[in-house]
Amino acid sequence: MKPVAALILVGMLLLWTELPAGDAWSCPRVRTTCMLPRPPNQCLVDRHCPRFKKCCRTFCGRKCVSRRPAIPT
Repeated sequence: MKPVAALILVGMLLLWTELPAGDAWSCPRVRTTCMLPRPPNQCLVDRHCPRFKKCCRTFCGRKCVSRRPAIPT
């Protein structure tokens, strides 16, 4: 019985490592900065944004940003 349990455990670990880790996209890179000393923010963290959007730093404050469309390769 112990070898069967060990085999099931190893199988579950392998499946767990193959699962995607949630939302893996990151915010776009910001190249310029705002001249305002304290720019207004639309959000502070991802949970302040609608579904499928992230709270990202933009050139002037933080805003809810959609994922960029994937470029087919």
